[in-house]
Amino acid sequence: MALTDEEFREEFKPLRIPPAYPENGTLEDKILFALAAAGEATSAEVCQKLTDLEQGLGKKDLSEVVDNYLKQQFDKGLINGGKRNAELVFNLNKITHANEGSVDPDLLAPGLD
Repeated sequence: MALTDEEFREEFKPLRIPPAYPENGTLEDKILFALAAAGEATSAEVCQKLTDLEQGLGKKDLSEVVDNYLKQQFDKGLINGGKRNAELVFNLNKITHANEGSVDPDLLAPGLD
């Protein structure tokens, strides 16, 4: 299924990490905050951080939701990760070196220039 330019921009927009724990925020915001607070963590470690931050959060299926969300963001390239002891470890590290490619401005979609 091909995405339009607008659908692509919405689907792959940069993540916004909350500056403080979002008590009334979405679960996705809470997951991102917990990952940022941990620095680098497996989905189980992010779940533990979440339950440490919010005692009443203990949803029965929290670990599955966290694992699915982190893997989706990883697959989209919005968060980083790697293997540690056969487990996927996630982080929010930024790119530290410039891309070596180039862009032809004449091929950009309207509004991207």
